[in-house]
Amino acid sequence: MGNQLRTFIACLVVGLAVPSVASAGFITRGIGGGNDPASIQAIVDLFRADLGNPNNGNAAGPLPGGRREINWDGGGAVTASPVGTPFAGFQNNRGALFTTPGTGFLQTPLTAAELLTINPTYGTTFSVFSPARIFTPVGSNVTDVHFFVPGTVMPATVSGFGAVFTDVDLGDSASLAFFDIDNNLLFSANVLAGLVPNGSLSFLGAFADAGEQIFRVRVTSGTTALGPNDNPSGGIDVVALDDFIYAEPRAVGRVPEPSILMLLGVGLLAWRLSTARGARRSV
Repeated sequence: MGNQLRTFIACLVVGLAVPSVASAGFITRGIGGGNDPASIQAIVDLFRADLGNPNNGNAAGPLPGGRREINWDGGGAVTASPVGTPFAGFQNNRGALFTTPGTGFLQTPLTAAELLTINPTYGTTFSVFSPARIFTPVGSNVTDVHFFVPGTVMPATVSGFGAVFTDVDLGDSASLAFFDIDNNLLFSANVLAGLVPNGSLSFLGAFADAGEQIFRVRVTSGTTALGPNDNPSGGIDVVALDDFIYAEPRAVGRVPEPSILMLLGVGLLAWRLSTARGARRSV
């Protein structure tokens, strides 16, 4: 099954490599704050209200409204959870599948050996919005988010998406980009830099104002994959992630293009692999 997954992902990366651009309108909520969650809390809560209540948690879909959230904290987990790519641990219960050009992902407290082995300075470089874990791709600064109807392997779209970033020092080092079902670029924006040198928190979210539907989100976190020391004056801005917040995934209304059908295969295989290994799903 591992070889099948790698083949699917390679094909998918080729299929998604060169997007075209579509005209669309989105309302954005963004802030660069300090290292205290309170410094960005009001904007995060405003974006939650934009997407609508309730927070649907682990409820199976389809549901008529509300939103989903992933805070990476595993119900209070205090240990790190390294995983490969694709990461399907939230596909069934939250409708989100994660892929990266790198080797996988890490959900980790700031004190975990798995993070500090990458670089011992990262325990003070980053901070958390929701204790106690952050999230990061490994071997890349890119995370692609693909959506499914929670509880199924049906591809889906969302009307809005936002994320918390930590230690954004440069105005063009972190960003969100939204794509439609045909891989047209709908929206892109940079994340505002934080207000303190280390451990700052920033938030960027956007939601559609004219019915646009997001099939894939590309999250760029920093200028480089984790590894080097943070050195923004030298052009190296190391960034990690915390909470993801997005509108309730809705089933796509038509047959996707071939590269998207490959994604469905990735999702199905990843879900089966995750289930077979008895992967623990966190919150």
